[in-house]
Amino acid sequence: MITKLNKDSKVLVATFSPWKDGQRAPTNGMVYPFVDFFPRHSKYFALLDQPHPGSDIVIPFAEVYENGKLKEKVHSSIFVSWMKPLLSFANAANTSLVFKFRDLISVVDFALGSGKKFDLFIGFESVNALAGIFLRMLGRVDTVIYYVSDFSPRRYKQKWFNNFYLFMDKLAATYADATWNVSPAMPEARKKLGYDMKKISPQLYAPNAFFRPEIKHLPLNQVKPFSIVYAGSLGPENGPGLAIEAMPKILKKFPKATLTLIGGGRKEVEEGLKDLIKKLNLEKSVDFRGFVQTNKEMLDIVRHHRISIAPYQAFPNSVRWYADAVKIRTSMACGLPVITTHIPPMGREAEKNGAGIVVKDDVRELANAVIRVFSDEKLYLKMRKNAIAAAKDNTWENSYTNALKSMGVSVNT
Repeated sequence: MITKLNKDSKVLVATFSPWKDGQRAPTNGMVYPFVDFFPRHSKYFALLDQPHPGSDIVIPFAEVYENGKLKEKVHSSIFVSWMKPLLSFANAANTSLVFKFRDLISVVDFALGSGKKFDLFIGFESVNALAGIFLRMLGRVDTVIYYVSDFSPRRYKQKWFNNFYLFMDKLAATYADATWNVSPAMPEARKKLGYDMKKISPQLYAPNAFFRPEIKHLPLNQVKPFSIVYAGSLGPENGPGLAIEAMPKILKKFPKATLTLIGGGRKEVEEGLKDLIKKLNLEKSVDFRGFVQTNKEMLDIVRHHRISIAPYQAFPNSVRWYADAVKIRTSMACGLPVITTHIPPMGREAEKNGAGIVVKDDVRELANAVIRVFSDEKLYLKMRKNAIAAAKDNTWENSYTNALKSMGVSVNT
């Protein structure tokens, strides 16, 4: 097993990105953190990008870095590209077994085609981790990390497919050298499912994070009074509707209060939220920004607000019960107190740090929490200070370095 990550190391990461109009979408499988961290700490780094179902392109390719610099883009061989007609036919934005098979063989294809033995392989999602485990059996990989960003014991409605998903997760978690979880709730869920925690790989914490320049806040005189922001995808499980429905009660107490909604979603979801705003006569109080192209722009908008809300809803099969809550981390990185619900584990951490308030996924409770913070300047300032303190070291550099150190791997600086 690898013990040092340094300028002699060779690293391969397999992950995904949605692609549209020839551009990589900002929401992806940690691509930017990977390409920022590993090229600086290794001699050879390859990122295998497997386009997400529903993208403009369907064939994986690799970005290869040597000595910290991008050297070349390597396309998949005929071993993978023969699948293009089948992948194009099945190219819809949902989980597909055809695409999973593509992912599996694309990892093997690139690794064998490179002619290299990799000191470290990171597989984002179970199918990629299993491909890495196979390469380890062939002697082409030394150490395999299974990296998990979303997990739920009941992720899929179809029982057979959900059982297959859990089977893949258990295999990857058992035979990888380590499992990186973005939330401490994930290993707890595996334990409840009956996984033998003594037999599976070490369950390590690798939280979502930010680049150092992104962690900053504005002076109070640049923060809009009585302003609320919701920043994230607009799926019903994330609660944007609750945020809108809470506004009438908030406005009764604070008529100048505003809500800014940042994020994208399915067209019918966005239209439904806009209709709700009109129905409640909130056009002057709610600013529906929609999808923002860059993370930089999104963070800049968030920083100008007084508090943030992350009103996740208690849907039984939601991954939000177990996943990391980026909305909450974003709030604190921008110096905002956050009001969230009892669903995400990160909410309890924010509350423990004095930077958040946790309520039930209820309109009345959500509104009352906002009113409480708006009504108490001393409380607001204390929560703001705590948010800034909690976020100051939440960097990708720390997340990955600490996870590697937990495996006994030293990282050159």
